Amino acid sequence: MTVFVYVNTARQVGDKDYIKVFATAEAAEMWFEENDPEGFAFEYDVIEEVGPLA
Repeated sequence: MTVFVYVNTARQVGDKDYIKVFATAEAAEMWFEENDPEGFAFEYDVIEEVGPLA
């Protein structure tokens, strides 16, 4: 499983709008059309398996 991540470098780390995470490329594309037409998101793997807790 992957997600698509957008980082708004005009915002400060910790700002609620600094990072956007999209479940699908289509969701990201729709958001970009309305909010940041020149922006882009990168694909990132989601870690789904968790090993034993220490």
